[in-house]
Amino acid sequence: MKKSPEIISGRMTFALTCYSLLFMRFAYKVQPRNWLLFACHLTNEAAQLVQGSRLIKYNLEKKIGSK
Repeated sequence: MKKSPEIISGRMTFALTCYSLLFMRFAYKVQPRNWLLFACHLTNEAAQLVQGSRLIKYNLEKKIGSK
């Protein structure tokens, strides 16, 4: 989280965000509910959202700085 945001892949971040959401839903829907899997994907979802927000902020600052 402390490395430069210029190395973040937007496509991979988006893919992992969707993946985590999908498997959070799966972990909740199966019987019995798999709360450990749900928690793991919830944590990954949060991490991906943070990385995505860092990338968006970086790109906006770069765009504004170049004008």
